Formats: sequence, structure tokens, C-alpha cells
Amino acid sequence: MCGIAGGVWTNRAAELSQDVLTRMLDSIRHRGPDDSGNYFSKEGTTNCALGHRRLSIIDLGGGHQPLCNEDGTIWIAFNGEIYNYKELRSQLVASGHHFKTDTDTEVIVHLYEEHGDDCVQHLRGMFAFAIWDENKKRLLLARDRIGQKPLYYKVENNRLLFASEMKAILEVPGIEREVDHCAIDLFMTYQYVPYPRTILKGFQKLPPAHLLVFESGAVSTSRYWQAPYEPTSERPLPELSVDQWKKKLRETLTEAVRLRMRSDVPIGSFLSGGVDSTIISGLMQSLSDKPIHTFSIGFPVKEFDERAYAREAAELLGTNHHEYMVEPSALKTLPKLIWHYDEPFSDSSAIPMMSLSEVTRNVVKVALSGDGGDELFCGYPRYKAVDLAGKTDWLPQPIRSIFGWNLWQKIPSSTKQKSFGRRLKRFVGALGQSPERRYLRWIGIFDQDSRNSLYTPEFRKSLKGFDSAEFILKAYEECPSRDFITRTTCADVVSYLTCDIMTKVDVASMCYSLEARSPFLDHHVVELAAQMPIELKYKNGLGKQILIETFSDLIPKSIQKRSKMGFGVPIDHWFRNELKPLVEETLLSERCYDRGYFNPEALQLMVEEHMQGRWDHSYRMWNLICLEQWHRTFIDGEGQ
Repeated sequence: MCGIAGGVWTNRAAELSQDVLTRMLDSIRHRGPDDSGNYFSKEGTTNCALGHRRLSIIDLGGGHQPLCNEDGTIWIAFNGEIYNYKELRSQLVASGHHFKTDTDTEVIVHLYEEHGDDCVQHLRGMFAFAIWDENKKRLLLARDRIGQKPLYYKVENNRLLFASEMKAILEVPGIEREVDHCAIDLFMTYQYVPYPRTILKGFQKLPPAHLLVFESGAVSTSRYWQAPYEPTSERPLPELSVDQWKKKLRETLTEAVRLRMRSDVPIGSFLSGGVDSTIISGLMQSLSDKPIHTFSIGFPVKEFDERAYAREAAELLGTNHHEYMVEPSALKTLPKLIWHYDEPFSDSSAIPMMSLSEVTRNVVKVALSGDGGDELFCGYPRYKAVDLAGKTDWLPQPIRSIFGWNLWQKIPSSTKQKSFGRRLKRFVGALGQSPERRYLRWIGIFDQDSRNSLYTPEFRKSLKGFDSAEFILKAYEECPSRDFITRTTCADVVSYLTCDIMTKVDVASMCYSLEARSPFLDHHVVELAAQMPIELKYKNGLGKQILIETFSDLIPKSIQKRSKMGFGVPIDHWFRNELKPLVEETLLSERCYDRGYFNPEALQLMVEEHMQGRWDHSYRMWNLICLEQWHRTFIDGEGQ
């Protein structure tokens, strides 16, 4: 687990110097505090610079990067972990390859020699890497299938720059910082900026499961993998009995956990007290000959505290459990959060995730997590809304619209963001829309009407009719023929899981030089879950049924039956207490108004309604605060 940075250029005037590459690497030192290295190719018309910051996990003394093959013609800078590297290494040695280290990184170099760009097809892990082929004067960038590891890049002036974090590219002299207005609209919709866009014009994120090649001054990208949600003639959906599905699930997830327990440093597991983290911790413990380390945090506010469930799971499993009470301060955490996330990112669960990573890193260097279980196995309560709304889709759209509008007017308003009444009102208010746009309205921060009322006329005009819904609509196209709940989980896997959950976990953990591994996101597990019939995952309004049934021996009865609790913080209370001065200084400031994005009267009304308890705008206000604080950090130059 590391950080990478570098570039390739055909114009000598665009060359990266040693000093600039050092500054790029210094900006992401938190990703790899254990070692640093670089490689420069300066022969011929196309040249390359590779830089690396290392967090030592495998082969602690021998894994210096960038790393090359035997004759120095293939070089790599690698971020991530290849969990099946031992098996791949044995195959490569049998084919005549010679190794000088015991790292997983060197396996990729020899796989590239053997298979070229198809080397990624053999990798079971999370990764973002750059391979420089000296003979071909060719740079290959690759990102893992789910997008667990980030990779930013920028192409300009016959040069491509890349890095694990955008702030590293911003260290290059002359790089402009022009905000993309369409990216702001996306952020206001999703609470993140979806790939391939970034918040800045000219910068891009390499999408998950994609390769990028820079050769002879030209850039091309291609996709190498897609989760098999959609059946094809070559790959039809398996016809298995329930017991056969359970057997395959148990075997596949157990193997994914076993591979992710490979480490030359101390390892543990996040244990929240939910189904997913309990299963992962349980499988780890079953594969260990001594108690594993498990970690949970709790909060003073009862509705956000899961420690009792985590404690019960730890007792059943027999783990060495570490429990912490934390009181996360948004005022203290916000500057750090804004700087580390590079782009506006307003998932408030990033705050407890950073707290959990900090306390975990004090004991271990690697932690397994249960991330991915909700998206793969229908764990979110909103899938029940998808199911219920689908029962009205037989009605013509105009009738659904009239029915939904009339019912919406009769439901009393609630000031509580997560109250049943407010959820019901939101549910019926979207019935008249297409199923895909209806789902976006439920999960979005600001819907289209809310954004239009908030934006200034000038800002709306600058968007030129841009439709932020296109991202989620394209995600739904990945699986056009299955039932709509399965289609929605597929859309979540390629959108929310990658752009929100994986971003949150990667940045929060790497902020403290902690490696987080997610067994549910092993692509063998993902492929198995993608092909499962919905009836196995979702029954009688409840999700994760096959998980609970398959791993019931590892899950306490109370956890099997409990409803999902989000990993959240009480931001609604914060805004009326410790964050009240920040709200006024940020959202009601001339600096915010002068950016020209938002109507001052609309901002003032939102703040007034929240402070007076007339409406809970906490998630929207947090979204807006993160955007304004990002501007101050990265555009106004105030730094961390």
C-alpha cells in the first residue's frame, strides 16, 4: 500500500525535474512514510519519471520502488496489494522468470513481460500502477476492478501527469486550477464528484477496471473487466440450488479472507457490530490460531453508538477486541478532511472513519473491513423502497405522477432527516418519475428542483443544460434486463461503492498510513454475487438473507435481526451547537456569495430553517460547507 506519482512527456520543455517529482511525493508522504524512490528515463524522444512512497507490508526490507525487471527495460510504481502473488510467482518461476525480491510488486513486472496489458486479468487484489516500457517508450496506467485504489491524471502540452492524489499533480509548476461547474453540479447531487471528472478542469480520474496507455504522444483508455450482472450467451446465469449457492459463497468469501490475511506486519479487523464486519472478523478468527485484533469505536450520542453489538460479536468469536469512545469534533477534523480528500466530499461518515483508522493504526498496520456487503447483497434500507415503488410501475406515468402528488400533499412534513414521515413524503414525491431518476431523487443530496432554486441564474446558465443524472443512468445501463432491485445494486456497485465508500475508506485509512482490505470486493466474490438470483439476497423486505443464512454460525442472533445503522455522526446537532459559528462564517459569508454559485437569499433561508428547527437541512448544509472549505483550501490557497 503506497502512493505513486510521475509523468511522461514528448516535449523536453515539459520534462519533470527531480525537484518537482520530490515535491509531488512529499505531498502524499502519508500514503507511504516508510520509503521513497524514483526513476527517470531520459533517452529518446519520449521520456518518463516514476515516483513512489512506500508503506511496507510485504517483504519489509526488499520492496524498494520503482522496481524493474532483470535487464532494466520494464519499470513499475505500484500502489495496492496483490493477494494471489505467491501463486502467480510460482507460475512465473516455472516459466523461467527470475526474482530479486519477495514482493507482490515484482510479480506484476514479470506478468507484464509474459502477458503485456493483459497482466491485469491475472491480478486478484486492489491496485493502481504505472508501468514504463523503455523499449516501446510506452506508459501503462491501470486501476483495479472496483476502484479501491485512486489514480488521477492530467494531459496537457504533450505530457501526461499522474498521481494517487490530485494534490500531487498540483505541485507541478504552471498547473491551472479552474473549477469545473458541471463537477459542482455533480457534487451537489451525489456528495462526491463521479469519475472520470474531477472538480478541476483538465484533471481526470481513471475509472475502475480501466487501462490508460500513453504512446507516441497519444492517449487511449480501455475497460478490461465488468461485473457479470447482465447474462450473455457466453456467460449465462448459473442454475444452482440454494445449498449450492451457499456453499460457493462460503468457499469464495473464506478464500478471499484467507488471501487478505497475508502480511508481514500486524493485522486486524474493523468490527462495527453489523452483519458484514462480523462475518469478516469471524472468518479471520476461524483461519487464525490465536485471537485476532478487532476494533470498534463508539459515540456519546446513543443512536450513533454500536459498541454493544460489536462487543457481543467479539465475545462470540473470541477476538482480542479493542473498543474506543470518541467524540469526533467537526471543527477539529474538517480542515484535515478537506485537505486529504482533494476534492469536495461530503459523506459525513468520513469523520468516524478517520477516527477509527487513527486508533486502529496504533495497534496494527493492516485492517480488514466489511465494505461492499451492502451493495452486493441488498443491505441498504433503500432497496425496500425500490421494491415497493416498483409495484406501482404498472400504472401509466401520468397517473403515477398525479397519485404521488396528491398523496405527497396529504403527508405531514417532518423536520427530522431520517424520520418515517419524511422518508415517506420523499418516497411518494418521486413516484411519477422513471425508476432510475426516482432512485437518484431518493439518494441525492439536492434534487434538480432544489439545485435550481439554490443556483444563481448565471451559474445555471454556465451549466448549459448539463444533466447530473447521466452518471447514474449510465450505471443502470450495465444491467438492463434483470429485476430492478438487482439493477439498482449493480448501479450502486459501479457508482456509489467506488466513488463514495471506496474513496472514504481509502483516504481515511491512508491518512494514518493504515492499509484497509475488503474481502467482499475480491472480484471472485463480486462475480458470484452479481449472478445470484435476487430471491436469495432479498426476501420479505429484508436484505442480506443469504449472508445471514450462510454465516449464521458467526453472527449473534441479535445482530442477525437488527436493522442497519449507518456509520454516522450527529451533524444536525452540531449545526445548532459547535458548528453554528462555522455555518455563519462559511455559508453566510461574502466569500461564499462572491463565488457566484448560490443565491444568498436561498442560503440564508436554508440556514434559518435549520437553526429554528423548522427543517433538517444538515446533510445539505454539510455538503455546502465542504464545498466552500474546499475552495478556501485549494483555490484560495489557505492550505490544511
